[in-house]
Amino acid sequence: MQVNERETALIFKAFCDENRIRIVKLLRSGEKCGCRLLEELSVSQPTLSHHMKILCDSGVVVGRKEGKWMHYSISPEGAARALRCLQVLTALDENQTETPCGD
Repeated sequence: MQVNERETALIFKAFCDENRIRIVKLLRSGEKCGCRLLEELSVSQPTLSHHMKILCDSGVVVGRKEGKWMHYSISPEGAARALRCLQVLTALDENQTETPCGD
């Protein structure tokens, strides 16, 4: 698997904020309406929208509109892609001939 730097950055951006981590943890129990997330997080609606856009852009979370509310859930495919990116990015390259710091 090749690491696409832009896609990987979007994934890591999704996980680099405490509120977004809390949102993902809340979604582990299943789909949640934006109104429920608002109650749980005690943030403003624009702030929640900002966090949800970042999570959805990463592919880890998906949203669907129902009436005036959005409902969010973890994307199994997006979560698997995030895991693969982390595994590939942190795997040691045993064929690397360059030494650290160019020594």
